[in-house]
Amino acid sequence: MQEPYLFEYAVIRIVPRVEREEFINIGVIVYCPKQRFLKVRFLLDEARISAFAQQLDIDCIKENVNSFERITHGDKLAGPIAQLDMASRFRWLTATRSTVVQSSKVHPGLCLDAERTLNRLFEQLVA
Repeated sequence: MQEPYLFEYAVIRIVPRVEREEFINIGVIVYCPKQRFLKVRFLLDEARISAFAQQLDIDCIKENVNSFERITHGDKLAGPIAQLDMASRFRWLTATRSTVVQSSKVHPGLCLDAERTLNRLFEQLVA
């Protein structure tokens, strides 16, 4: 029987007014070093986001979300952060910040398949 692997994840969310601490979950990022896995999955429901916070610039949010994705993939055109090793990219993306797009605290778990775990977490926490 296959041994489970340690993984870490965080929920990516939109926080329109940081001082109010209200947010909408829009994605999940999963890191599993043993499987050499770092991936993010998003769902930008523009109608839902606009209903929650009309003042937000959806195009700006899309740019930020796309940056998360390019950094997780290590895209050479995504800047110096994307050139770091997987662990460092994950830590940078999940660092505490006071911005509209931010992540939850990092949570650990055990998995057999990181891709399946990402999809399960996405369904449970976002979709």
